[in-house]
Amino acid sequence: MRFTDLFVQRPVLSTVVSLLILLLGLRAAMDLEVRQYPKLESTTVTVTTAYPGADSELVKGFVTTPLQQAIAEATGIDYLASTSSPGVSTIEARMVLNYDANDALAEIQAKVASQRNNLPDAARDPVITSTTGESTALMYIAFFSESIPVPEITDYLLREVQPRLQALQGVGKAELIGRRFAQRIWIDPQRLAAIDLTARELVQVLLANNYQAGIGNTRDELVRIDLSTNTDVSDPDQFQRLVIKEDEGGIVRLGDIARTELGSQTYDSIANYKGQPSTYVAIEMAPGANPLDVAARVRELLPDIRSQLPDGLAVELPYDASEFIDQSIDEVIKTLLEAVLIVLIVVFLSLGSLRAALVPSLAVPLSLIGGALIMLLLGFSLNLLTLLAMVLAIGLVVDDAIIIVENVHRHIEQGEKPFEAALNGAREMATPVIAMTLTLVAVYAPIGFMGGLVGALFTEFAFTLAGAVLISGVVALTFSPMLSGKVLKPKSKDGSDRSRFEQAVEHNFERLADAYRRTLDWTLASTGTVVVLAAILLVSIFGMFKLSQNELAPTEDQGILLYSGAAPQTATLDYMQRYGSQLQERFEQLPGYDESFMLLGALSPNTVFGGFKLKPWDERDISQFEVEPMLQGAVSEVTGLRTSVFTRPAIPGAGDGLPLQFVITTARPYDELVQVADGLLGQAFQSGLFMFLQKSIDFDRPMMRVVVDRDRVADLGLSMADVGRELSSMLGGGYINRFNMQGRSYEVIPQVEDLSRATVENLNNYYLRSDSGELVPLSTVVSFESRIEPSRRTQFNQLNSLALEGVLAPGVALGDAVAFLEQRAADSFPAGYNYDYKGQSRQFKQQGSALVVTFFLSLLVIYLVLAAQFESWRDPFIILVSVPLSVAGAMAFIMLGFATMNIYTQVGLITLIGVVSKNGILIVEFANQLQIEKGLDRRQAVLDAAAIRLRPILMTSAALIVAMVPLLIASGPGAESRFAIGLTIATGLGIGTALTLFVLPAFYLLMARDHSQRAETA
Repeated sequence: MRFTDLFVQRPVLSTVVSLLILLLGLRAAMDLEVRQYPKLESTTVTVTTAYPGADSELVKGFVTTPLQQAIAEATGIDYLASTSSPGVSTIEARMVLNYDANDALAEIQAKVASQRNNLPDAARDPVITSTTGESTALMYIAFFSESIPVPEITDYLLREVQPRLQALQGVGKAELIGRRFAQRIWIDPQRLAAIDLTARELVQVLLANNYQAGIGNTRDELVRIDLSTNTDVSDPDQFQRLVIKEDEGGIVRLGDIARTELGSQTYDSIANYKGQPSTYVAIEMAPGANPLDVAARVRELLPDIRSQLPDGLAVELPYDASEFIDQSIDEVIKTLLEAVLIVLIVVFLSLGSLRAALVPSLAVPLSLIGGALIMLLLGFSLNLLTLLAMVLAIGLVVDDAIIIVENVHRHIEQGEKPFEAALNGAREMATPVIAMTLTLVAVYAPIGFMGGLVGALFTEFAFTLAGAVLISGVVALTFSPMLSGKVLKPKSKDGSDRSRFEQAVEHNFERLADAYRRTLDWTLASTGTVVVLAAILLVSIFGMFKLSQNELAPTEDQGILLYSGAAPQTATLDYMQRYGSQLQERFEQLPGYDESFMLLGALSPNTVFGGFKLKPWDERDISQFEVEPMLQGAVSEVTGLRTSVFTRPAIPGAGDGLPLQFVITTARPYDELVQVADGLLGQAFQSGLFMFLQKSIDFDRPMMRVVVDRDRVADLGLSMADVGRELSSMLGGGYINRFNMQGRSYEVIPQVEDLSRATVENLNNYYLRSDSGELVPLSTVVSFESRIEPSRRTQFNQLNSLALEGVLAPGVALGDAVAFLEQRAADSFPAGYNYDYKGQSRQFKQQGSALVVTFFLSLLVIYLVLAAQFESWRDPFIILVSVPLSVAGAMAFIMLGFATMNIYTQVGLITLIGVVSKNGILIVEFANQLQIEKGLDRRQAVLDAAAIRLRPILMTSAALIVAMVPLLIASGPGAESRFAIGLTIATGLGIGTALTLFVLPAFYLLMARDHSQRAETA
């Protein structure tokens, strides 16, 4: 008795097995976590060190260099990138994928702490932060008002809103982006000199009169009383009345020589919502948190926050990344249901009988639901890729049920009773079903064990698909034969029990099989021609691959476009606001516009960054891809800014910035680096590959160097430190201490009033105190010389660096742009210059070809699995002849530009290995069986096998192809990636199946063993 006989003979047992799969699968499906992508950690640790008043060269040499040398010793770093700007050093350590965020933070903290004593005294303590996931936050919540100043809004949020958002489960950080309160003391240097004080002496007076003292308590034998005092300032108005000097002429208060106000920490940046000054709360996720859950909690809290806002303060949610995730998942689920319905309709049309169609109609959902159990056991989530795997699985799991019911139906047509037909049909197909199941499981195994980003993303995809196919195999061997024996009718002698439609289907398939048999018989007479054709197709694959456009992943319509711009290095915030308003005016004139946000001076004083949000997908008739060139044209009209428009990365872990980031590195000076970059930039502009391209830094920052006469300083009894401290106290803008207001501390920042530092000539009116006690003008010890320096001093892996950042022209793939720059760099770079990548470009270089290697590994694994199953080295080769035929069919459409070569099309090509191999297994296994059982020669055996198996081959191929139709016609969020994989499988399988039906029998005739001798021996 065969294994399958048990379930045909015991229908209750078969039903119980299927019901257990159904129940456990449904329970598992309800417990699966919903995410956008499989869980992965892409961590960036940022070390920010403020050095108020210092120029970029000083920051680089004395802050950035020692810190990044220490940080570079930490493990798990993919690359280090640093920026030294006037007054601040920023070092980013990008960790390798899935490196533990807490370990990274702890190790880098230790490295930074080891260098604290080596930093200048005036440098503040380094601030170390860790960001896991996207560089942009999950959500940006805008708070704005026409009547409330921005610092007051920020202070309200700091006290009332931020703690509530920060307390939500899964929120790693609720960061405030906007101006904050600070006590500003605007010094008048002339009045200060008039009362015989210097700026440094004023700072010491302020420190002495705003002193936070912990004075202890009183205590006797039985009673202790805690004490506090008012040595510090607790009211901003008190600063105006602080006594800073007392002499015979009376008391001099701070208000006499300075203007005090509760102002902003900085006047170099501001955030806008639809042109309105505002404060944003950026919601960042904790490591491992689910973005959908976090966003849902925030949205649930927002109405309560809105209801408690002060009069005049409003809140909006201009950016919510979870909207795209929700919409994408809904679209994939819709695609899944459409694919199931279409496949079942095709099965019915192919079988011509509702009874016969009932078997796959039950087997398909049963296999998919059972796959959810495998997902839960493996710790997977319900995400875009696992749902996509389920869509592909529809066409694969229906194959097993079709093969079983078609074979049982064939036996019934030969006159057997349904029960006997079920027994014999299941016996015949048990080996092919097992072989096909193991083949499909084996094809995805190499993907599941890949490393890197592609491995992290597609492991769940691969094992979800393999799990569904495995469950499908179990259902095909246990449930489908039993159900076929129950629902299929026995054949009557006159055929009156068959409907006219069923008879027509049978008649058409018979005619098709006869026509195919005759054509195949003619083809087998010229096998040499067939082999040459197959060889030509095999060789053409390499050429088509070279001619195809390459990128990591297709760009998706995510409903938002980002923009980044730069003004001249001398631009002020007023300048930025003027041209930012012009940007806003143009935004509102474009089709599809919904809302926008804009951060002026947030990244550096002369930069703008923001987002142009489109209306929801169902409320607009224009795509993001159509709006992008229109938006680029609109922002280019604002001549005061150099602005580029770009899209969010299509897959996680890419980092921030423009899509192309080609990093030039060298130990040479920045002026030479800029010259080399200019040469490459000119060639790139002439190529026509780029819609926008710029250098990340320019050698165009005007700098006025204050040259101190050391001899003159020594004559006055001063030191260089005295001069430096006086200048820093006047111009640095650093905080000296903090004051208490309503239970929170705020910075106290003294600085010369704007009008008194408008030009370098104003510095002549500043005074120093000599050792004789007299005030001397600063002009007696300093002179000025102008120079030009880099806009920023950037480094990559501790080498001086400059990045060419750009947006590709429409129709240009990232691979083409990268290849162009690499070739030009190889031709033109002097010795000592190299290049590297950041952002999406780095992802592409690291992972773009990873699946190509996996393709050949999957091919080898399948070959070995088939060799073990068939106990032959020849038969697997014959079966896999169909693989290059299908790959050539898919590559033809990719080469023609219907899609690019990306991770989705590559996964589609790997899928083709398994699905077209199933066709070969059906023919080769049955041909071998006919040779052994009936003693047929190879030609007759393969001719009969191919004709008999034609119907299941066409049905299974058609089922998978039509399952791809919803992917091919998809629209909305995530449509581009679904189209890429759907096109690859549909075209590859369609063309591959048509060619396989003729090429594979020819190779069988040439290479297969002669099994007829075994039949004679038997």
